[in-house]
Amino acid sequence: MALAGLGPGDVLVLRALGLGDALTGVAALRGVRRAWPGRRVVLAGPAAVGGWFVRLGVVDAVVPTVGLDQPLAVGGAGGHVAVNLHGRGPQSHRLLAATAPSQLVAFACAEAGHPASVAPEYRADEHEVARWCRLLASAGGECGPEDLRLPVEAATDSADAVVLHPGAASGSRRWPVERWHDLARRLSAAGHRLLVTGSPAEAQLCAEVAGDVARSVAGECDVPGLAALVAGARLLVCGDTGVAHVATGVGTPSVLLFGPTAPTTWGPALDEDRHVVLWHGDGTGDPHADELDPALAAITVAEVEQAVTALVARQPAR
Repeated sequence: MALAGLGPGDVLVLRALGLGDALTGVAALRGVRRAWPGRRVVLAGPAAVGGWFVRLGVVDAVVPTVGLDQPLAVGGAGGHVAVNLHGRGPQSHRLLAATAPSQLVAFACAEAGHPASVAPEYRADEHEVARWCRLLASAGGECGPEDLRLPVEAATDSADAVVLHPGAASGSRRWPVERWHDLARRLSAAGHRLLVTGSPAEAQLCAEVAGDVARSVAGECDVPGLAALVAGARLLVCGDTGVAHVATGVGTPSVLLFGPTAPTTWGPALDEDRHVVLWHGDGTGDPHADELDPALAAITVAEVEQAVTALVARQPAR
């Protein structure tokens, strides 16, 4: 899908990644606005998330893009500013360079002809939000964690509910279903109203978690609907996955179950007092592995229940 005439007045931003990655890039997208005020900001990223960002005013247009396998269908004669919020290069740098920008804002990558003399160095151990904010700051677009906030209207049907989100893209970040169901049973017995969220492909998983003590809404929400649901909830419980960053953006308290990845690089970067991160790892696991990560497996149902109880006790009803 090509844009009609991406031109020298535009800023093209590449972040062709999923929901969680997109949300951790929101602060940097605000920095893009500040670095080039008044210009049209075009996101090359997934259509569903990009369309939502357009409606929220985070960007102005989207070029549907997933991954780096295809050229960016941006049209126009070039001369625009290109910003790489996707990775350290060289492939992502080259993909943007092929659109003929007048300026490339990206981390240093000698392989792509973008040396450290003109660009900041990439740091592997940096928090994902801080990393991209630092890149934009180097281009004059000051931004920070406070820019993660999203103007989402809360759904009324999740008011005062505890939302459980058991799914994750990989098995290493997916807490066992029997533990999720045990948690649901305990929280229901404690008087909490529970909603279980997930994608259409996760409907069976969510049904098993919900059992007869919760209501599954798997497959019923698009991205804006999921965000509204989380915004209206009293609390979210989930793993290290995209919906965790939704909670950060809308300010909903959360209990997060981390496994292979360190929360110092992917945990909440805003309102840290509203979020409890459970983690027994060292950051050396594989977040894309099929098998349950030992650090996630070490988190017990009782531990999660205790965290939920403590967090609810110090949060007012929403």
